[in-house]
Amino acid sequence: MEPVLVVTGPTSSGKTALSIPLAQALEGEIISMDSRQLYRGMDIGTDKVGAAECELVPHHGLDLVDPDEAFSAGRWAREARGWIRAIRSRGRLPLMVGGTGFYLKALLEPIFREPPIDRGRRDRLRGWLDDQPLDELERWAARLDPDRAAVARDGGRQRLARTLEVALLTGRPLSAWHRESPPEAEPVRARVVVLTLDRSELYARIDARAGRMFERGLLDEVRGLLEAGFVPGDPGMTGTGYREAAAVLAGEITEAEALDRVQRVTRAYARRQLTWFRGQLGEVDLLEIDAARPLGERVTQVLRWWRGSPGKGGGSSTSMDHSTPQLH
Repeated sequence: MEPVLVVTGPTSSGKTALSIPLAQALEGEIISMDSRQLYRGMDIGTDKVGAAECELVPHHGLDLVDPDEAFSAGRWAREARGWIRAIRSRGRLPLMVGGTGFYLKALLEPIFREPPIDRGRRDRLRGWLDDQPLDELERWAARLDPDRAAVARDGGRQRLARTLEVALLTGRPLSAWHRESPPEAEPVRARVVVLTLDRSELYARIDARAGRMFERGLLDEVRGLLEAGFVPGDPGMTGTGYREAAAVLAGEITEAEALDRVQRVTRAYARRQLTWFRGQLGEVDLLEIDAARPLGERVTQVLRWWRGSPGKGGGSSTSMDHSTPQLH
């Protein structure tokens, strides 16, 4: 099976700008690999790709569910495999674009085949868990699934709830299902482009993007979502920018304080992304691109690598250099 092309990197590194001309040159269609852009009505705070870009290149994985619905990496991978098959059936190239590492990993290393869980019981349990304090969820995760507790805690309320619901409704911890159950599908072959950037430039881009979010009307977007009946604890509404904007509207913080928080949290998130790329992509056929180079040069570099790579007519590729300055 021919590999898919992946364009990834930390937030604000220019993945969308690179992906459009690449998809046009390679007769591709883009699959969003962003865990926030799949929510309807959440456009400004997720910097969602716009109508103009979608007219240039077909996009998949946008506006799939409402903000009150959870969407796991496993579910995304199942949907993505369907999009990949459909794109290939049209004789086109699947191009995965985004920075959600867990989504990419779910394609490269498919998760376990999930046990059958009654949806009604799960929804009732999830509703009850949503009402519990975060520290209680962390305490229960440590008791019910100690091997996964740290990962669940880092993933916030949604991942904690997922960890607890599997343990409570199946009688086995989620970590055991991961270890002992067969994968639900064959791994997807991928060739990965990672955008890198000097830390100071990356932070400057993140800060500027956060400012544009508020200038473009993030508060109005969140106000509309709240008026539509969604609440700050909903899975989509817990994303960076949305929880801060909701706090402004509730009178808990000022807009200036919200902007500062968004910038700080997003910078921390970018650091976690870089750590993930270093730790998880070491064996992948990979090309690193300096995101500060002119767009035309970046496009040319990727096209030469892709067309001249092993399996595409010869050539060579690079692997992730764990000492690369931009990633530290």
